[in-house]
Amino acid sequence: MMSLLQASARSSVRAVTKNFYSTEMSKRVAVVLAGCGVFDGSEIHEASAILVHLSRGGASVNVFAPDVEQMHVVDHAKGEPTKERRNVLVESARLARGSIQDLSKLSVEDHDAIIFPGGFGAAKNLCTWAVQGKDCSVNGEVKAALEAFRGEGKPIGLCCIAPVLAAKVFPGCEVTVGLENDDKYPNTTDTAAAIKQLGCEHVSAPVSRSHVDRKNKLVTTCAFMCDAPIHEVFDGIGSMVQDVLKLA
Repeated sequence: MMSLLQASARSSVRAVTKNFYSTEMSKRVAVVLAGCGVFDGSEIHEASAILVHLSRGGASVNVFAPDVEQMHVVDHAKGEPTKERRNVLVESARLARGSIQDLSKLSVEDHDAIIFPGGFGAAKNLCTWAVQGKDCSVNGEVKAALEAFRGEGKPIGLCCIAPVLAAKVFPGCEVTVGLENDDKYPNTTDTAAAIKQLGCEHVSAPVSRSHVDRKNKLVTTCAFMCDAPIHEVFDGIGSMVQDVLKLA
């Protein structure tokens, strides 16, 4: 028979797990994907880390993606574009295990926060940053979602290259895509310069940390913008998710 002490210990463990992110009640979070695969869609490890940390934080999650054609399809073994055509929503469903909705159906009233993983898809399919940089255009449904959540004072989380979406839509905001002038962050300095040209502030932050723009309720972390071990990326995304849930 389990002793009273053992029962108490197990109860304490459950309590600690439930309150890992200090959430008093379940938060409803929308996660927006951009395909499946780092070179032409959402970065799979980032998307998975976000979902794991949201689950650990006790959040309920709905996954969305725009029903549009990908900019192109990349053979991930060769790192080269192919002649294939694929749909962002259909490809994102691979990551969502089939449970996904068209981004056009996203309701800000039904969610407490929204999070965007990175990967080249964020810069190719959710906007055109990959080919136009700071002069890019943002997918209309993505822009509408960002503006709706900020308009309602609800937090927005973005990682890796995805913070450029906020920089384009919200002039004057604060974001991070890593540490500038550091060899471990090979893509940060140029991206940070473009973010500043948009009138935003880039805040240097290491891969293990997130930055919170409290005025705009934006939470960003650099993830694979850093050449870091995957567990460090996982921890940094955890910091971002934790801050999003605290603001929700």
